[in-house]
Amino acid sequence: MAIDPSSTDVRRYLTEDPGGPVVMLNLLRFAEGGRALYDQYARAMGKTFLPRYGAEVLYSGDGSTPLVAETGQSWDAVALVRYPSREAFTQMIADPEYQEVSELRGRALSEAVLQATTPWS
Repeated sequence: MAIDPSSTDVRRYLTEDPGGPVVMLNLLRFAEGGRALYDQYARAMGKTFLPRYGAEVLYSGDGSTPLVAETGQSWDAVALVRYPSREAFTQMIADPEYQEVSELRGRALSEAVLQATTPWS
């Protein structure tokens, strides 16, 4: 299962940029023992990388009882993170310091969805 975007994904993400801020939907499924690793990653994000790139967590929380979901569609956690632009997000993931910390995220997760959203008019 994919955890991080590929270079092709990032190029498409930038090509489809409508401009302005972007809110990234993060759906997270933890690997065995991954919650503690993800907590370390999240602390580094909040302390260093989100402020550095002008981003903020709008919401984060644990998944609970799914009301409408097929088998395997429930998630352990969800987060909504606002970035000032798609470019700011791509600069962050290209940052060598971020890449070191993102290793924690990779080990923490067994599956993830990372999806850019656009606001409704």
